[in-house]
Amino acid sequence: MGILLGKTALITGGSRGLGRAIALKLAGEGAEILLHYNQNRAAAEAVAREIAGPCRLLQADIRSPQEIEAMIASLHGAPLDILVNNAGIWGQTPLGSAALDYVESMLDANVKGLFWTTQVALPLLREGATIINMSSTAARVGIAAGRSLYPATKAAVDSLTKSWALELAPRKIRVNAVAPGYVETDMTAAYLAKPDVIRGILERSPFGRLGNAEEVADLVLFLCSPASQWITGQSINISGGFVV
Repeated sequence: MGILLGKTALITGGSRGLGRAIALKLAGEGAEILLHYNQNRAAAEAVAREIAGPCRLLQADIRSPQEIEAMIASLHGAPLDILVNNAGIWGQTPLGSAALDYVESMLDANVKGLFWTTQVALPLLREGATIINMSSTAARVGIAAGRSLYPATKAAVDSLTKSWALELAPRKIRVNAVAPGYVETDMTAAYLAKPDVIRGILERSPFGRLGNAEEVADLVLFLCSPASQWITGQSINISGGFVV
C-alpha cells in the first residue's frame, strides 16, 4: 500500500527481534529505514538485505549519551518522521544480590538511553512526526522471580510517553507506547525455553499461545499511520489477553 512513502524512520535496536520486525514492516510500507544496532553489525546487515528500499545502518551503544549524540550528528540534520525507541535490556535483578553495574546498565539502556535518544533527535523530527516507545505489560503487573527492575523501567517509559505527548502536542508530534506481553524473540528465547515457565504462560493465555514479533510490528505500523492520527499519550497493551 505504501502508506509511509516519503517517510524516514529511525529504529533503535533494529538488528533482531521486535526491532527487526518493525523495520521490515515500516519498510514494506515505503519508509526509508535508519537501522540502529550496538554490537552485531552482521545481524544489522542481514536485516538491511531483507529491506527492498533505502536502509542505512547506525551504530551506537544506547547506554552512552556521547555515542547517541554522535549517531544523531551523523545524520547531518536530515529530517525524521518516525522514531521507534526499541533498544533495551531484559534480565534478572534479584533484590539482595543484583549487581550494581547491571542495575546501572539496565537503567542506562531502558530509561536514560531512551530519553537521551529522543532529546537529541528532537530537532530533526518534523512537525506531525510520530514517536513510538517500546514498553511492556510487565509495567502493569507484579513480577516475581527477581525481575523487579525491568518492569520499573517500563513503567518509566509509560510515564515519559504520557508527558511527552502533552509536551510535544504543539508540534503535532504524537507519542505512544506499545506494551507487548510474552513474545518469542531472541531476547526472551532462553527464558521461554524453561518448561515450567512456558507451561505457566500458556495456561494463563486466553489463546493458549505466545505472541509474535510481526503482531507487535503491525501495531507499531498502525500507530505510525494516518489511521491513528487522533491517538497520543497511550501505552497500548498487546498481550492477547494475558494482561487485561
